[in-house]
Amino acid sequence: MSDTITLAAETRDRVGKGASRSLRRQGRVPAVIYGAGQEPTSVHLEEKELSRALHTGHFFNSVVMVNGTRTLPKDVAFDPVTDRPVHADFLRIGEHTAVTVAVPVVFTNEEESVGLKKGGVLNIVRHELELIADAAEIPSEINVSLAGLDVGDSLHISAVTLPEGVTSAITDRDYTIATIVAPSALRSSDGAVEETPAT
Repeated sequence: MSDTITLAAETRDRVGKGASRSLRRQGRVPAVIYGAGQEPTSVHLEEKELSRALHTGHFFNSVVMVNGTRTLPKDVAFDPVTDRPVHADFLRIGEHTAVTVAVPVVFTNEEESVGLKKGGVLNIVRHELELIADAAEIPSEINVSLAGLDVGDSLHISAVTLPEGVTSAITDRDYTIATIVAPSALRSSDGAVEETPAT
């Protein structure tokens, strides 16, 4: 389960481009907390704290407590030149609100894949899965086994065992997560595929 991240914020008295620029010069990031039928609240965060949270790798699928308000990060805008965060949006949620999150996929049991042993290549179609989960039970990652997969095989969402109470946000198709492909790039560059020694 994802950890809860806590961020301290201060209320913004002034909004607009000029006020936002002034805040950024002070190392602050303007942000908005909205949703749950309440008026949006304009706040600003410490840029270093926000950057640290962003670098956890699971910021967007974590509950973030902003001044005691339970939120889910929805968007962070970055400066195109410096790549520094310049604005953030947070959605207010209840403790057990059903939320849609993008959860990273971790592939396991590579050594049990027949196709990979033959020299096949794992072609990842989706690095994240769009899932619906209880805000208190958001998984930090989804483990997907490659055991038994051969060259030419595809792994679909229907083959993935999701945690209890977690469902796919995409329900209209059985989408592909990964495939095992023949190493054609290796064949064309080396002239022959190197045999992987059996272990």
